[in-house]
Amino acid sequence: MVNSQDLKPRSLKIKSDRAFQLAISLISGILMGLTPAPFNVWGLAWIAIAPLWVLVVTRDATSDDPHSIFQILLALAWGLGYHGFALAWIMGLHPLMWLGVPWLASVTIVLVVWLFITFWGAALVGIWAWVMGWMARSSVSPWLRVLTGTAVWCGLETIWSKGSLNWTSVSYTQSPYNLPILHLGQLSGAMTVTAAIVSVNGLLAEAWIASKNQREKKNAYLVPISLFLVLHLIGFGLYSRPLNEIPDSALKVGIIQGNVPTRIKLFSDGLRRAIDGYTTGYQMLAEQGAQVVLTPEGAFPFLWQGLSRSQNPVYQAILEKGIPVWLGTFVPQGNRYTQSLLTIAPNGKAVSQYNKVKLVPLGEFTPFEDVLGGLINRLSPIRANMLPGSTNQRFDTPFGQAAVGICYDSAFADLFRAQVADGAQFILTASNLDPYSTTLKAQHQAQDLMRAIETDRWSVRATNTGYSGIIDPHGRIQWRSQPDVYETHAGTIYRRQTKTLYVRWGDWLTPTLIGLAAIALLIRKKFPLNERLG
Repeated sequence: MVNSQDLKPRSLKIKSDRAFQLAISLISGILMGLTPAPFNVWGLAWIAIAPLWVLVVTRDATSDDPHSIFQILLALAWGLGYHGFALAWIMGLHPLMWLGVPWLASVTIVLVVWLFITFWGAALVGIWAWVMGWMARSSVSPWLRVLTGTAVWCGLETIWSKGSLNWTSVSYTQSPYNLPILHLGQLSGAMTVTAAIVSVNGLLAEAWIASKNQREKKNAYLVPISLFLVLHLIGFGLYSRPLNEIPDSALKVGIIQGNVPTRIKLFSDGLRRAIDGYTTGYQMLAEQGAQVVLTPEGAFPFLWQGLSRSQNPVYQAILEKGIPVWLGTFVPQGNRYTQSLLTIAPNGKAVSQYNKVKLVPLGEFTPFEDVLGGLINRLSPIRANMLPGSTNQRFDTPFGQAAVGICYDSAFADLFRAQVADGAQFILTASNLDPYSTTLKAQHQAQDLMRAIETDRWSVRATNTGYSGIIDPHGRIQWRSQPDVYETHAGTIYRRQTKTLYVRWGDWLTPTLIGLAAIALLIRKKFPLNERLG
């Protein structure tokens, strides 16, 4: 008969072990959260998944409970640490009192949004951990665990990127400072970088596990270290290629950072400030020799009816100077409207239009509107009734076709790849980014920088409050504005017609990894893989 007093110390030890493991998972997730802005400790990404990997695999391999969900809790702790820490800039939405939202309701709305997006990202890590736990219980070999774990992570991020809450992909932890590894994106997009990071972490974790069970401790780490170096050498080779720009392809672009705070943007004072600032900036840039001028998202915060009003100072300036403008504004579509970028020709007419594709949930559209629309409208004064643009838009300009993204679009690589594959020669992004801190501004720039490298295109960024800038195809920032100031700049970019492997084939790596993992899992009993690493 078992003494109940003997069970107490064992129960306490189990609880203590679990608490310790959860703490390790949370801390390693927070370490991953230090990799993007504002800290940019990108090197931590190459080791921050390994502790979670070890905990999930070793726990399930030795667990007495085959139905244990503790590995999922470990993954949720890691995901909360990473996504929650990296997305802390969402708190910048508060206060919303200028929209008529009471202080307490403002805090509640912001917290709910932050927690929902954080848990969404953490849930994906939980699914990954469940798969890893199953492989551990099934005695799948370390090599196959690394292949499958990498494939599943990339597959989940790919599914995630098709929705409306994509931002904190593991790949963006390397932007903007690890330019060589970001050049792997030219092969198969951002998932190439994600696969590189996850596989190195997996090999490190499996090496650590192997070193606990084998004498060959040093050799176990040769594989992950070698892979890390080889991946960077490949990336450096792509990064080192000269751009070889053609002088005739040069285009001098003017950028206006209007710095009109969102809290006044939609009211008369904001409209007056916008018209004055963008008119003056346009005139200055035209005199500096700019061939075209780019303005931010929603630079003119009113529904666009066409610049035919003779009293509009911007319209008059365009007619006088004869320099085209890429104008961020709103365009009515029935009883709704689109967030758009228009090409305004020297005669004042709009000759092309791009409509924002990826709208911000709740801020610009209501998810499951048929079900939730009435409830949300009753609970909040915020009206989210924009229409998204189609994914097959073409933006032709007097200077050739451009790939365009408006604000949140920047996180969705496929939008840019499709436009470049269709013939776009350079990238334009127009964003607001107010009222957020410089953390979001830097993270948004990091997203645009990745898109420039993946597509081998020059990128021009115009934002309302920063960071505006120019990025070359190697991800080098040629110019960047200061945050929260009015600023103008004229710089030269080059139109390019190259097509990277990613532009031609898209993300071919993820389905390849999933296919290889599936085949290997099917035949592993007949042809077992070597259990040893190193």
